[in-house]
Parts: sequence; C-alpha cells; structure tokens
Amino acid sequence: MQKNRHRGCLTAAFMMLFIQEVFSLYIEFPHAEVKIEGMEHIEVPGMLHIRQRYDPTKIDDLAGHLTRQLEALPQQNLCGKRIAVTAGSRGIPHIALLYRTVCAYLRRCGAEPFLVPAMGSHGGGTAEGQTDILAAYGLTEESVGAPIRSCMDVVEYGRLDNGTHLYCDRLAAEADGIVVMNKVKPHTDFRAEHESGLTKMIAIGIAKHKGATEFHRLGFEHFAQRLPQAAERFLQAYNVPFAVGIVQNAYDEICTLEAAPGGELLALDAKLLREAKQKIPRLKCNSVDVLIIDRIGKEISGFGADPNVTGRTNGIQADFAGVLDTQKIFIAGLTETTHHNGSGIGAADLTTRRCLNSIDWGITWTNLITSGRIKGANIPMYLDNDRDAIRLAIRTCAGINPAKVRIARIRTTLDLNELQVSPALYEELCQRDDVELLEAEKPFAFDADGFMLPF
Repeated sequence: MQKNRHRGCLTAAFMMLFIQEVFSLYIEFPHAEVKIEGMEHIEVPGMLHIRQRYDPTKIDDLAGHLTRQLEALPQQNLCGKRIAVTAGSRGIPHIALLYRTVCAYLRRCGAEPFLVPAMGSHGGGTAEGQTDILAAYGLTEESVGAPIRSCMDVVEYGRLDNGTHLYCDRLAAEADGIVVMNKVKPHTDFRAEHESGLTKMIAIGIAKHKGATEFHRLGFEHFAQRLPQAAERFLQAYNVPFAVGIVQNAYDEICTLEAAPGGELLALDAKLLREAKQKIPRLKCNSVDVLIIDRIGKEISGFGADPNVTGRTNGIQADFAGVLDTQKIFIAGLTETTHHNGSGIGAADLTTRRCLNSIDWGITWTNLITSGRIKGANIPMYLDNDRDAIRLAIRTCAGINPAKVRIARIRTTLDLNELQVSPALYEELCQRDDVELLEAEKPFAFDADGFMLPF
C-alpha cells in the first residue's frame, strides 16, 4: 500500500511537470532497513579539526570602495529615469549593503532605482518565491532603500543566429535602464571565457523561467559561444548604464568589487572570472576516500555543492578531472536558505532519510528541468542516520583498509577554511605549511539518534 502511494505521488508529480506547473511535493521516504554483510566490522574513525589557509585579501570598506568605483564612471544623465537593478539567487556577503550603496548612488544621480529578481526558474519559478529568496538574503525595500518588483512576465528582445529566443523580465524591459550586478565565479558544468557571472545573469537570470528554459535547451556545451552572443544582443536592445561584478575569496569574503560602463560589461566579466578561478577554495589534497558534506544549497552553488570543489558534475562536460578524486560522497542535509531546493542531491552516493524527507521535489524538479540536467535530482541510496551512512560509505570504498580510511568532512563547499579529517588523511596534510591543526583527534561526535553534531 505504501509503495503504491509513493508511486502515485511521483506519477502525479510528473504529470504536473509536463504541463509546466509549479507545485510543491514532499515525499515521506520509508525507513531503510538493509542488512549489509561486513558492516558489523566497520567503525567510524576519530577526526581531527584542521584549518586550511588561503589568500586572505579582502575589501574592508565595501561601501566606500563601491562608491568610489561608481563615482569614477563616465557621467550619464539618469535624472528622472527608472533604473532596474538585477538581484540573483547566489549568496553574497554583505549583499544588502552592496545593493543599498548602488541604489543610493542612483538616487544621487536623480534616478528611481528598483530591484528585479534575476534568477531564472529559482524560487519555484514564481514571482512570490523569488521575492522570498531575496528576503532570505536580507534584500527588502527597507534594507536597500528601493522597491523590489517581481514578476515572471517576459518580453522578447531578439534571437540568436540559431533561432533561440532571448527574453527579459518585463518590468526591467519597461524601465529606462538596467544595471547588471552579479557575483562572478566558475560555473558548475562547463569551462569558458564567460561562465557564471554578468553574461549568465543576462542570458538566463533576467530571462526568468521562460527564457532560462529556452536558453538551457542549447545545452551547456554551447554556452561558451552563446552566452556572450546573448549579452551583445541585450546591450544593443537595452540601456545598461553600468555593470557591477563581485568576486569572493576562499573565505567567502569579497576581494574584488568593480563597476564598469555597460559597454565594457563583457570585458569586465571575463577579467573577473579569471580572478575568481584563482580564488576558489579547494581541499589541499588530490583525493579522499569519503567526502562528507554537511549541507548543500542553491546559495552555495547552482549544483548545491560546487563541482569545482568536489569534482562531481552533473555528468556533462568533463573538464573537472583532477579537482578531487573521491570514491564516495555523503550529503547530510540542506541549508535553510535553499528553501528545500535539493538540486545537486544526485551528486551524492549516500544520504539519509531525513535529508530526502526535507526536500521539496516539486521546486527541485522545476529548477532542474529548466536547466535540462535532471540527474541533479537523482535519489541517492539512503540510510536512517548519518552514522550508518558514513559506515556504509567506508564499507563500499574499493581497495582500502577501513582502519586507514581517508575522510574529509566539510560544512559546505563555500566553507573550506576549517574542516575535519581522519588520521590517515591528516598524515598527508600535516606536511603542508598551509594546513594547521586546531584540535587533536577526538571520536566522531554523533547524537543519540546517530546524526552528526556540529564541529
């Protein structure tokens, strides 16, 4: 009876997807009662708490720095003009301060700024959902000093030479100008001169659900060519007074913050991407047996956990070889800010029943169908608690001595400054001058139900 009920839920969900409706769906996964030969001999090793050191360069006075960047721009007549400012779905430190600074500058120029959510299909593909995402980041009318106007309506402003339709948020298109503002970072699925940044904000973010779906049909293998083409069409169609690009260092702090005239948007995007690729945090080793990720989320990465850290992609362009060789990945849960979007859970080999039960599969599937990369929603093998899942991960690693298993545990792929490692992995890392021991080996800490305690 229970099995049929689950099957019925899934069937109904897929029917709703095919008619492109946004829906919410939670699935109550049954208890995992699996007898595994040899598990009785597997123990989770103790862990050591270490710190990895990276380039700490950051901007301390963000508001002052950004103001100077904006005031150095060529003067434009913005008096009385309504200016839309793009706001995406990626986590950015001090994000409200940055948008407040941009909006204050626009008001000093006599303009009337407002924010538009520019995040494709995120937030369940609804205007309300996208407004909620911004609010979760602290972006509200009160915090930025400007209205937030959200809709999913789009207007077509052009086509690529292959016939692909290009769309823009209707409210932004009706404004007198559009400021393109976004974080610039390596993409999770492809390598190119332009990846996740200002051009992608134009081609996909501000194109909303309809435009994001259309553009993703090209396939990521064509993004290198098509992203800059879309940006060029956009710059021809709309007034872009200026663009703002943001780069974060390995400590999740802003290290570069630049504004440039709209006509220099492509050059700025390419320049900042080159820097971002040098700043991204990575583990100070080439391989682990088991990688434990406490939380994944859309604010962390479009794929939940950044393949530039894990080496696990959505199964498309390979160029992530050599990032990290991992036999098993265990994902324990979702961030609060991801709003139950479990995109990227498919990268895990193992998870828990609790994690799967927390996922809104309707929102997750809507997001991944838009990108065309549905493997990111594949359901991993799951157990009832973290301890059993970690033991199974160790048990199923090939060619290792379980007593010498090399485990790394990270909070998220954005937070690699401090992590836990097993003794066998620490033996390798302790020889490095950019690795510091914070706490000697202690038993792996679980609660009474077998779930990991924070470190």
